[in-house]
Amino acid sequence: MSNVIVVGCGRVGSRLATMLSDNGDNVCVVDSNADPFEKLGRGFNGSTVQGLGFDEETLLKAGIEECDVLAAVTNFDNTNLMIAEVASRLFEVPHVISRLDNSDHERAYMQLGIDYVCGTSLAAEDMFSKIVVGHGSHVETFGEFEVLRFSLDLHAMNKKTVRVSDLERDHDVRIVAFERGDGSASSIPKSDSVLYHGDTLLVCIRHELIDSFARYIQD
Repeated sequence: MSNVIVVGCGRVGSRLATMLSDNGDNVCVVDSNADPFEKLGRGFNGSTVQGLGFDEETLLKAGIEECDVLAAVTNFDNTNLMIAEVASRLFEVPHVISRLDNSDHERAYMQLGIDYVCGTSLAAEDMFSKIVVGHGSHVETFGEFEVLRFSLDLHAMNKKTVRVSDLERDHDVRIVAFERGDGSASSIPKSDSVLYHGDTLLVCIRHELIDSFARYIQD
């Protein structure tokens, strides 16, 4: 069970908050307008706070000091970015997720280390999966395996490059695809392909190995 703050009670936010409440999580929904709280329905077991999602006093009322996950899901990308920055930088919330509607900003979010869900059709479901799995790089679950997308961090190896075969062999993962850190090229790797610090990887890994592999996931 997690303590979750959902900022924004529109279609995505209300759906996400209801799913989390049904899952048994402690949920607080924040919105600048109290009217949308009616969308939560009678079955919602969480709490609500009216106020601006990037306001410190509002977030304190919502319980951000005990918050495990914050989801910024307003209709405005810039607002979500501001909320995510306040939650992660000022309050050091362990897992912050932002809704992103404009895919042109996707690379900027990755470079800033902000976890996000892009698009609107399945945004609530995608965020719910990220929260339940408990890892910001989560893309999809296949049985006992997780598909992760992240920027490669090689500081733990004290190296600037690593071969695909070495990373797969030593950590029991499968690298499905990669993209150069500068966005110049993407490829399905061969065993002798060379990966650089900062490259974006799509990786398949057993769920129980994620924690031990986390040092290679760039924050």
